[in-house]
Amino acid sequence: MIEFTSAVLLTSFFAGLLGSLTGLGGGVVIVPALVLLFHVDLRYAIGASLISVIATSSGAAVAYVKEGFSNVRIGMFLEVATTVGAVGGAYLAARVSTRAIGIIFGVTLLYSAWSSFREPHTETNHPPSALAEKLRLSGDYPAKNGSQTYVAENVPAGFGIMFIAGLLSGLLGIGSGAVKVLAMDHAMKLPFKVSTTTSNFMIGVTAAASAGIYLGRGYIAPGLAAPVMLGVLAGSLLGARLLVRIRVPVLRVVFAVVIVALGVEMIYSGATGRL
Repeated sequence: MIEFTSAVLLTSFFAGLLGSLTGLGGGVVIVPALVLLFHVDLRYAIGASLISVIATSSGAAVAYVKEGFSNVRIGMFLEVATTVGAVGGAYLAARVSTRAIGIIFGVTLLYSAWSSFREPHTETNHPPSALAEKLRLSGDYPAKNGSQTYVAENVPAGFGIMFIAGLLSGLLGIGSGAVKVLAMDHAMKLPFKVSTTTSNFMIGVTAAASAGIYLGRGYIAPGLAAPVMLGVLAGSLLGARLLVRIRVPVLRVVFAVVIVALGVEMIYSGATGRL
């Protein structure tokens, strides 16, 4: 038990470190690692990952809100969609076979690897969105040239993509930050820093919505969730400190290779019934 816990703690630490440095979260690494390396049941791995997502989001969200990057109003508005999706995904997890979940997870990993190289949208002037102005989905954030203002666009499209992000989070036990950033950065045309920090603020709430269902069904084992949470949290905190010093492009290549390998293995294991 001590050897198993120590190995899980160390693996979770590196998962949190990689996830923090690339902005995709440790869940995309720790779930397949638990399943493929430690042969943990997929649903228990997802339950442990959800606990770690709540912890890491809570730790980082406070700093981003204080610095003025996260938009709490936009985050809470979009959280309506992600929470509904997360609850639906958690209910589906008990009804969908682990083989199907494994294949979906593999495809999501491949998308995450691709999204780590996707460039943020080019910020240009757009006509104001009437719906965004009515809901007051606007704000400002600190930039080099002073405070920059922005207004959300394509609110219905962003809301719909957020529902999908929540569904994936509840079904797969990940923060689905890549999909959330897609909704805010590319669909709603929010500044990239606002999108990523608001996504970090949101993933904890999304994970908490589905974690309650996993807990009620007995899929959260304290002996597994505790080392995963502590390892991912420690790795994420170290990653936040190293982010300004490490050459991120090189790291993204390494991360993408690992994610693609895990994604292909998850798809293969699901298709051949090994999960």
